[in-house]
Amino acid sequence: MARKKILFIVGDYVEDYEIMVPFQALAAVGHEVFAVCPKKKPGDTVRTAIHDFEGDQTYSEKPGHNFHINCDFDSAKSEDFDALVIPGGRAPEYLRLEPRVLELVRGFFKDKKPVAAVCHGPQILVSAGVLKGRTACAYPAVGPDVTDAGGTYVDANATASNSMIDGNLVTAPAWPAHPAWIGDFLKVLGTKIEL
Repeated sequence: MARKKILFIVGDYVEDYEIMVPFQALAAVGHEVFAVCPKKKPGDTVRTAIHDFEGDQTYSEKPGHNFHINCDFDSAKSEDFDALVIPGGRAPEYLRLEPRVLELVRGFFKDKKPVAAVCHGPQILVSAGVLKGRTACAYPAVGPDVTDAGGTYVDANATASNSMIDGNLVTAPAWPAHPAWIGDFLKVLGTKIEL
């Protein structure tokens, strides 16, 4: 298996499971994983939040962990990485206001590199203008944004796997879909795991 360099774009109050689980899973299968955050340097941390689905009209939020940044945002370039992951949580709603975040995302799409986004992560894709003509899954509250950006939103309940592959793009509605979403991303990456 060819080892890939995978970039995560994160920020404070990124969803805990949506950064921790894929970051560790991709490292466990042999990929090099890097996390960047605007205005933070390697060794700094971002706070995470745990979102849960407990029967309320929307998700609940609880304190998560501190997650360490291990790569410099200012020097990160899409051409230096093989793939991109955008976790959800509250971070995407403000990260998409950073022009350099959008520039990085556009670079991955321009070069047709694998991109995975989960939950509110597609908000960044919407703001980067890369969803026109694409099909994507997301947290239901982000569905109208996907549609308004010229994409086709697929309700997670309408998919058998709760993950959607559209070419180089892999999306899912939230962390409960991790088995399908991470599995699909590994397929798009060309990762072979032998048991």
